[in-house]
Amino acid sequence: MSSPAPEPEVCDATIPSIADPSLPLIDSYTYHSPTPSGAGPYILGVDEAGRGPVLGPMVYGVAYCPVAYKEQLEGLGFADSKTLTAQIRSSLLETLGSDPSNLGWSVRVLSPKAISAGMLRRPPFNLNQQAQEATVLLIREVLSRGIELSEVYVDALGKTGPYQAYLSSLFPDISFTVAAKADQKYKIVGAASVAAKVTRDAWIEGWMYEECYEDPSGRTSKYFAKEEGGKPQVAAKWATEMGSGYPSDPKTQAWIKNSLDPTFGYPSLVRFSWSTVKVVLDKNAHPVKWTDDGQESLMKAFVSATGPDKDRCAVIKDLGLKSVSTL
Repeated sequence: MSSPAPEPEVCDATIPSIADPSLPLIDSYTYHSPTPSGAGPYILGVDEAGRGPVLGPMVYGVAYCPVAYKEQLEGLGFADSKTLTAQIRSSLLETLGSDPSNLGWSVRVLSPKAISAGMLRRPPFNLNQQAQEATVLLIREVLSRGIELSEVYVDALGKTGPYQAYLSSLFPDISFTVAAKADQKYKIVGAASVAAKVTRDAWIEGWMYEECYEDPSGRTSKYFAKEEGGKPQVAAKWATEMGSGYPSDPKTQAWIKNSLDPTFGYPSLVRFSWSTVKVVLDKNAHPVKWTDDGQESLMKAFVSATGPDKDRCAVIKDLGLKSVSTL
């Protein structure tokens, strides 16, 4: 599910996978529905929402039901969430919770801050690795809840063979099917798609800016001064329409252009690792040069000399050290 999605449609219903929508999303987290009690084995589907956007979280979802429930599942209306309206998706999420004896679902919400931190670290923890980690974590946690899985269907991009082999090596007792457009081919993956999409859209539609959040003690971010009345000055700038969050969306492009603070950059809603953002920061933000004179001097001490002292850095020369062939 990586192709650009339409702008999220507003749906006011609260959802169980967001415990408190009045709090900002800072850390990644996992939500599990009540564990089904129906007799196993179970099938499980995996899909994601928000892989491509430059704004907001990426959400991995799983849905699962007994193998014996497959026929009932076919008639519930699950499909690729991109083809459904917000109202239908919300209704289908309620359906996922309507038969707790047979239907279960979970989501792993990866915060934009965590996504950026992973991709910008050295060595990078790229998006594919983060996606695989989320998938494996969800499967392991479903198993730890006492669910016996016999078949798992995963929606994936690119070469599916190596990924299927990787998952099979981790869970040898489970039959894996990794396929492109699996959310269109398998109803259980469509159900996972709905869980992921509804959760992501709810976060985006009601986004609470961490930088403007005032905790119970009355503290807000130290970087943003308050106007008269206590509202952070930058809040109005960020409150404009952000669109779907995809780089190709004109509304998202306008938000990125208009929301930049030249000193502090962007709020944590933004994935700083995306090239779309890097280009704007390089072009319009204040340049920063990190200089550590002490570190620079230390590095110079280990630079090799030239001429007669070639291959001997200043430290070696000052200490009078020489190479020996025998001890």
